[in-house]
Amino acid sequence: MKTIQLGQSDLHVTPICLGTMTFGEQVDEATAHDILDRSLERGINFIDTAEMYAVPPRAETFNATEKIIGNWLDKHPGARQKLVIATKVAGPSRSMPWIRGGSADLTGADILAACDGSLQRLKTDVIDLYQIHWPVRSVPAFGGIYYQPASGNEGTSIHAQLEALHTLVQAGKVRAVGLSNETPYGVHEFVRLAEQYGLPRVATVQNPYCLLNRTVENGLDETMHRLQVSLLAYSPLAFGLLTGKYDAQGLTGSDVPDQARLKKFESSRKQRWGRPEALAAARRYHALAREHGLTPVQLALAFCYTKWQVASTIIGVTSVAQLDECLDAWGTTLPEDLLKAIDALRWEVRDPAQ
Repeated sequence: MKTIQLGQSDLHVTPICLGTMTFGEQVDEATAHDILDRSLERGINFIDTAEMYAVPPRAETFNATEKIIGNWLDKHPGARQKLVIATKVAGPSRSMPWIRGGSADLTGADILAACDGSLQRLKTDVIDLYQIHWPVRSVPAFGGIYYQPASGNEGTSIHAQLEALHTLVQAGKVRAVGLSNETPYGVHEFVRLAEQYGLPRVATVQNPYCLLNRTVENGLDETMHRLQVSLLAYSPLAFGLLTGKYDAQGLTGSDVPDQARLKKFESSRKQRWGRPEALAAARRYHALAREHGLTPVQLALAFCYTKWQVASTIIGVTSVAQLDECLDAWGTTLPEDLLKAIDALRWEVRDPAQ
């Protein structure tokens, strides 16, 4: 795998990133360390985490994932130099009172304190990519589809957030900065203000992107292309919907295995990934995959791996076997007739997991 430059930063990463939000909830520490070992062995140099993880978010597992990664780095002294490590500061608490006491804001002081906490838990001197997990502004995200001007909270300004990030970069604690769950407006403002005031320019945006949610292509892709900001695609398998494992049983009640992500993350069952129309669309994509001699996983990941919009695809796994399956899909090519069929199907079903 050739590495890819993230935005205008000096970070170069593999086009597959190991997402770690399962570590500490679905995945115990020993298994997480096995997954990290295997990922490094197979040449992945990019790891993404967050102060909020593990998920589903609970007070008991807040910060757990970073600690697991820090313990692994402590056991592998030579690994840190081979890796690009990304983490995220949580935005406003979104009904999670254990995040900054339930604050509806994210101040500059909050960003500075959160970064210090992440550095301590990760047992590292520098975070390569430090991201704002979700906007301070009220925006449609996590299943919301409409912007509501009257929804209120504006909170700390983008300029003030950038000034805090600048402090971290100047202190050598952060190499590059990024955003997550952002809109075209947000990306433009962060870049505009950074250029106007000599503050850190965002290198990346981490947003959902998969066969069931291609809303990145509704304008955000042009914004990122023209401003030279890289897309980190998360949920390429749509919380498991695009693996085929729910095709037979559905998404309700006892049909969903206890350890499945959708079972544990009840809010997602009520939001984008649990919508009946999302599963119905997934089943049609799976039939398309099988018609072309592919597994659902191969189709879903190859779609992300080969799209010009995507710099790096974030894969989340619960076992070494799942990791290998996702990595083995690299190099799968989708013929032109299949790509046309995918677009034709999207025209019918649109983005049911938006």
